[in-house]
Amino acid sequence: MTNQSEDLLKEEGTRKVDPALHEDASKDCIFCHIAKGTVPAVKLYEDSETVAFLDINPVHPGHVLVIPKDHYENVYSTPAEAWLRMMMTVQKMAVAVKNATDADGINIEMNNESAAGQVMFHAHVHIIPRFNEDGLKHWPSKAYKDHEEMQAVSEKIIAELK
Repeated sequence: MTNQSEDLLKEEGTRKVDPALHEDASKDCIFCHIAKGTVPAVKLYEDSETVAFLDINPVHPGHVLVIPKDHYENVYSTPAEAWLRMMMTVQKMAVAVKNATDADGINIEMNNESAAGQVMFHAHVHIIPRFNEDGLKHWPSKAYKDHEEMQAVSEKIIAELK
């Protein structure tokens, strides 16, 4: 881990996870079984804390998932150190996927909770090769009604950071 990452961890700390909840949640988790090697997957990379493997229902061939070996439900419950390790693996895999698939670009995304499309409740990041003419569109966007709406939302978010 780099000094910058270590400094971030000292500054932010890590969340404590109740071991009983952790054990119970991971018993039936397919991603936990993939990490342990008890369920087959096409693993592309593995280190002491993360695993990267091919998604079995890819957007495009080369669509990869990166998971922590420990069970965390989503970004909210993943400790900072585990998140940093995942991002190190994501970066390594994104370069490999782009080069191997000759992709024009890469999407890196994580769905958190059902409303955002999460269907597997083990933290995971998608690395999706993209191509200029693949026909996929970005999600729709819309402008704020006015500056006051933007200001009100920013104030609420800033308040949550304190």
